[in-house]
Amino acid sequence: MSHLSSDLLRTFLAIDEAGSVTGGAERIGRSQSATSLQIRQLEEIVGKPLFERHGRGVVLTRAGETLKPAARKVVQSLDRTLAELRGEGLTGRLRIGMPDDHGRVALAKIVSDFAAMHPSVELDVQCALGNGFESALASGALDLAVFEVPLPGPSQEVLREDALVWCGAADRSFDADGTLPVALFDRTCWWRDLALASLDEAGRAYRVVFTSESAVGVRAAVRSGIAAGLLSTLDDRTGLTGIRGLNERFSTYLVLERAPGSTGPACDAMCDAIRRAFAR
Repeated sequence: MSHLSSDLLRTFLAIDEAGSVTGGAERIGRSQSATSLQIRQLEEIVGKPLFERHGRGVVLTRAGETLKPAARKVVQSLDRTLAELRGEGLTGRLRIGMPDDHGRVALAKIVSDFAAMHPSVELDVQCALGNGFESALASGALDLAVFEVPLPGPSQEVLREDALVWCGAADRSFDADGTLPVALFDRTCWWRDLALASLDEAGRAYRVVFTSESAVGVRAAVRSGIAAGLLSTLDDRTGLTGIRGLNERFSTYLVLERAPGSTGPACDAMCDAIRRAFAR
């Protein structure tokens, strides 16, 4: 009788997380041909294709989406049991800072998977804009955090590089000589300061018509056409266009930082999980 092998399920999950067969092969330490063979074997057992090509990578089919939660549960259960048998189960408490914008979905999944794998580790997660994370790390209020900075410091590990650009709704005309309505964060942060400084440097007249405590709100205002805003190039910019005279791209970095003296197996394991997630 055919059965689902945990080895095949690990390969399946690795490819899904990496977004490509090549990336999945690197994660499990196998050749690309051996990894492809394992997926073919799994698809023969299931009787349906699990991946389909998408651009330069692959995405899950409907059958793959159905298999994914079961595969993750099986692999996590086996890994947790092995750790317990070896006396390697992680314990302790981790205080984590997470951004409330793009990247939060991936990080939420990391936290969820980590909690399932290491149930004896107490997780205290703070989800916020991130402008207070550096001081929280310095004071010891957080053990580790993921947040965006305009320039990474020596203690910050870059997870992803991005850029910010001025955007507006494509169906809204912003007169290059007129006063530009803008959407900004409603609290002091480098992103807000950068937006205002770039307007002043360009000599562009503006008025603030919308403020929000998150980038989600700024994005919504820009998409609605009521204002222009400084948005990430990783955002879906369908229906958006650049603003004449404001063409500069501003670099931004998503970084991982640990508090001074924040060590231990649990913290190491969480940092490794975050790195793997953003290696895609």
